[in-house]
Amino acid sequence: MANIRANKARKGNILILDGELFVVTSHEFRKPGKGSSFNQIKLKHHSTGAQKALRLSSDETLELAYLDRRQATYSYKEGENYVFMDCENYEQYFLTPSLVDEAMPYVRENQQVGVTLYEGNPLTVELPTTVVLQITEAEIGARGDTVTNDKVKAVAETGLELKVPPYITTGEYVKISTETGEFQARAKAEDQE
Repeated sequence: MANIRANKARKGNILILDGELFVVTSHEFRKPGKGSSFNQIKLKHHSTGAQKALRLSSDETLELAYLDRRQATYSYKEGENYVFMDCENYEQYFLTPSLVDEAMPYVRENQQVGVTLYEGNPLTVELPTTVVLQITEAEIGARGDTVTNDKVKAVAETGLELKVPPYITTGEYVKISTETGEFQARAKAEDQE
């Protein structure tokens, strides 16, 4: 297992604390007016979803879990779990909502994503920085209102709700940031691959 300094922890890192796995959900370096600076790290337990916060100096170390990353295709939802199939050996991974609920609005059926495994058990889904999704519902903007920066509500094929410019209509494809959930640009259906 590798050790990293607290100031090197990043969102998505998997850490081992007291023999348990935690996913880093946010990291912030803080330098208050009085006192010494520190790293505020928020974590989520990989299986229970329990939240935890750490306040560490930059010199303190954290244990980084050794992870295996595999390419897998999202197949379907079975009960509460999401089923992914390994692209090489066709093994199926069942991921619980507590592990991947935040990522699933960006994943459509038959889309290939990275699945992170720890000791053979799936932990998280790794998304690309942007995805292309089709808009299934879009509010109609005011006619001639293309100069302003106003955005209208829209819903993507996965159920993701977002704000888009008023010129985007139902049926169009858009590029969306997976980090912020914001509209990036128009896209084409072939950009989905």
